[in-house]
Amino acid sequence: MDRLIYTAMTGARHAFLQQAGVANNLANASTIGFRAMEHRFRAVPVQGEAMPTRAFVVDASVADDFDQGPMMATGRPLDVAVRGEGWIAVQAPDGQEAYTRAGNLRVDVNGQLQTAGGLNVLSDGGPIAIPPDNSITIAPDGTVSVVPLFGTPNNVNDVGRIKLVNPPGETLARGDDGLFRVRDGQPAPTDENVRLAPETLEGSNVNPVDSLVSLISLSRQFEMQIKMLQAAEANAGRADQVLAIS
Repeated sequence: MDRLIYTAMTGARHAFLQQAGVANNLANASTIGFRAMEHRFRAVPVQGEAMPTRAFVVDASVADDFDQGPMMATGRPLDVAVRGEGWIAVQAPDGQEAYTRAGNLRVDVNGQLQTAGGLNVLSDGGPIAIPPDNSITIAPDGTVSVVPLFGTPNNVNDVGRIKLVNPPGETLARGDDGLFRVRDGQPAPTDENVRLAPETLEGSNVNPVDSLVSLISLSRQFEMQIKMLQAAEANAGRADQVLAIS
């Protein structure tokens, strides 16, 4: 009887956790550059001589889906999307280097090129500063060029180059802030093969229909596990009655 309880109890717990993960994906279906998360489970036997047949359901890993999201042309000069594999390097709130696919950039009041969330976009030499009264162009290789709005026309100046990296997916870890970092804490090297799509944004790679179907399926799985626990409780009650009569 307790074998059923072990399996149903841990199965219900992790089905509930997986529902939270799918709900988070669904909530970010319209977030620029978002990468979906996948929970993977496996059965693990309970250690101990008296319990060789008991098993737990455990959360084996939380995997990230690095598939390309849909590309959307915007016509806005500060919008960029990474073509294929690769990441844009930004300065995280703790000052360390982190990576994102969200290319909806802006220039703050101090002239710093930033993400929509207010994080400085990095070049190999640090944050990129944009002079005032200039129009901005971002090339496919990440080079940021400015043209003065006043004075000599067509006077193009390069003010920096966005650091584009492409570390292996298994070396990256997602932080609570949604940014990715290299697991060993070291900055990833610049990858010359990574290219940007100017005036374009990459949408979330979450499929809302699949996520909604998965959420419904997980809800039913959770209900099934709870019913199994209730059945085990009812069977235990009947067994106690039989023992009491005997």
